[in-house]
Amino acid sequence: MPHLLIVDDDAAIRELIADIAADESYTTAQAADIRQARIQIERQKPDVVFLDMNLPDGNGMEFWRELELPDTHVAFITGYSSVDSAIEALRCGAIDYLLKPVSLRRLRGILGEIKLMAGKAMPPVSSDSFAKMIGQSRAMQLLCAHIEKVAPTQATVLLVGESGTGKELAAEAIHLASTRRDHPFIPINCGAISPHLIESELFGHEKGSFTGADRQHKGYFERARGGTIFLDEITEMSMDLQVRLLRVLESGKFMRVGTHEETEADVRVVAATNRNPEQAVANGMLREDLYHRLSVFPLELPPLRERDDDIFILADFFLGKLNEEHGSSKAFSKSARDAMQKYAWPGNIRELRNYVYRSYILGDDVLDGDIKSFELNAHAPELNSDVLVPVGASLADANRQIILATLKQCGGVKKTAAKMLGISLKTLYNRLEEYGESDDSAPTGKDLR
Repeated sequence: MPHLLIVDDDAAIRELIADIAADESYTTAQAADIRQARIQIERQKPDVVFLDMNLPDGNGMEFWRELELPDTHVAFITGYSSVDSAIEALRCGAIDYLLKPVSLRRLRGILGEIKLMAGKAMPPVSSDSFAKMIGQSRAMQLLCAHIEKVAPTQATVLLVGESGTGKELAAEAIHLASTRRDHPFIPINCGAISPHLIESELFGHEKGSFTGADRQHKGYFERARGGTIFLDEITEMSMDLQVRLLRVLESGKFMRVGTHEETEADVRVVAATNRNPEQAVANGMLREDLYHRLSVFPLELPPLRERDDDIFILADFFLGKLNEEHGSSKAFSKSARDAMQKYAWPGNIRELRNYVYRSYILGDDVLDGDIKSFELNAHAPELNSDVLVPVGASLADANRQIILATLKQCGGVKKTAAKMLGISLKTLYNRLEEYGESDDSAPTGKDLR
């Protein structure tokens, strides 16, 4: 039987974990501080340690580093979560990072997973998991190292980064490097689904639950059973739906629209935002409790301008794919490479890929693409700052004024307005529909690219 050591100064937490571990066929030992923990380890080496990060006689992480138990798994417990402590926990080799009050479902999941790992060797993370994570910069190496650490755990991950930095690719890498890799990976753009349909899309609905529901519909959470759901643009989700999502994450269960019957949600959630999440909480766009539940392990994706020579590696990769597809052998000139290195790439990898594609189309054997020549909105008027929002106005009304003013400033060109506002075109259409300002034409797939 595997042996678990529980180190926490709260006796109630120790007893709770011990009871659950006993149900999972573990033997257990308890310690209230580092001194007692050393005694228990001398008596019997544990297979697993649940370790509080702040103990009466020292720091749990520093204690763990001193122990040097390479064959023992550790999960840290804390009542005070922070980005730095979560990253440091994984650097210490932690299999998970638990917040107080500890979720019983997650405890059972961790203990069950460790038993499986003990019963058979965990297959090594395949290099194919990172096949789409192209780059050799220090920032990318660190990102991939963190993904490799967090992927085998059940921790929820919050990806933060500018638009175009590859958040979906990072989420897919987490999935492929996890034990769920043989099950579905379903990416969902929360800003690209109508606010009226997103609850049904996520959780499904029963026949007759609303007008037009002529059959039962399985939502993404049900279709992704055993796999991973990637929730992009999480701040575009309505507050009501954020409450539902929080309940699912806490309970591990959900209900289809139109029924009170609960269904098990056997999925891992990875979320992403291109906004500062703490600022989104302050602005009322993201619930604080949901933010803390999603950001068990936050990962920040570096912008392209901070990735050194990855610009050339990526550009050569995109050009190589085009050469292979069309049987050509085009190459960048030195002037093109110099221009790429000096440019800030505000649109990140997506903008670089588009630049390579356009240069390929227009160039001959040697590509001398001028980056500035592709800036279609270079002469667009600057956003007028004369939008006056009275003190006491609601956030929703302030957003409405800014969106409509920006659209007017852009001459009604929605794609330009969406780019200036930093939101997707679909999100802009949804907002205009809510304001009663939409026209009769819905965006096409071409519009949204």
